[in-house]
Amino acid sequence: MLTDRSTNVKVSVIIPTLNAGLEFVELIQRLQKQTLQPCEIIVMDSTSEDGTPERARQLGTRVLSVLRSEFDHGGTRNTAAAQAKGDFFVFMTQDALPYDEQLLEKLIQPLLDDPSTACSYARQIPYPHAGILERLARASNYPPEPRLKSKADIDQMGIQTFICSNVCAAYRRETFYEMGSFAAPVIFNEDMFMAATCVMNGYSIAYAAEAGVYHSHDYTLMQQFRRFFDNGVSMCRNEWIIPYSKVGKPGFKLVKTQLKCLLKEHRYHLIPVLFAESAAKLIGYKLGIKHKRLPEFLCRYFSMHKLIWDRMHRVNDASAPMKRTG
Repeated sequence: MLTDRSTNVKVSVIIPTLNAGLEFVELIQRLQKQTLQPCEIIVMDSTSEDGTPERARQLGTRVLSVLRSEFDHGGTRNTAAAQAKGDFFVFMTQDALPYDEQLLEKLIQPLLDDPSTACSYARQIPYPHAGILERLARASNYPPEPRLKSKADIDQMGIQTFICSNVCAAYRRETFYEMGSFAAPVIFNEDMFMAATCVMNGYSIAYAAEAGVYHSHDYTLMQQFRRFFDNGVSMCRNEWIIPYSKVGKPGFKLVKTQLKCLLKEHRYHLIPVLFAESAAKLIGYKLGIKHKRLPEFLCRYFSMHKLIWDRMHRVNDASAPMKRTG
């Protein structure tokens, strides 16, 4: 059992924050009750104005700060990791909550079982208040069955092979730096690019379905559009990965699954909502892929992460070169 040797397992939990609210307190408290105790919890705060860093310090976490204008999903996490003491990094988002007290133990276990497993990520369970479309999306993307993914799965799974989510994911420190850490600056998908780099270099990615976190969003149509616009931008900046997204057509499969469920449950009034959401995602993604042809003011308007565009201007590309083979 992992708990029998837990004193030898050093885990640093890293959480970027921005105005995390009072709910953030529960996240820290649940982490402090884990059967596998982290050696530290690092809060990387982007100049919050709601008392987030003060509350985090009161709860005994280590607080680092980054200017909001300097934040990016890859570089900010890299900065926190560089300050971490653990042999394993667990990245979480401020809006996720551990499902139980064994989250860290179950998340780290695949990395301890096999040194060729570079990272593992948790199952995302929608909050009770989540809408049916969001619940179906989480169930489709995060099923109850665990899976180990490797280069051998690419022909069948395509880009799904590289799925990994920093909502709650663990990385072996040694491999994290061997792979060059997260791409930076990057507007989106730093977790997927890291997982892809690991897979292309012969490592495996573990979906640790037994490790669960509550996490879901009920985005508006415009928020969906902006999120997928940023997704397209990040993919455009890493064009080598785009062909893998065409294998199996995961987006089409999800819409088909959601539609079948709505019909089965006689929720016909939600079918137009499903089609509208799907259209917003598709249009946002396609525009993101072609963003270099758009005027910059439109890119900033469409983007969910507007300040990152300033950082992207200060480098030649939005992502650091990826270390990959094959």
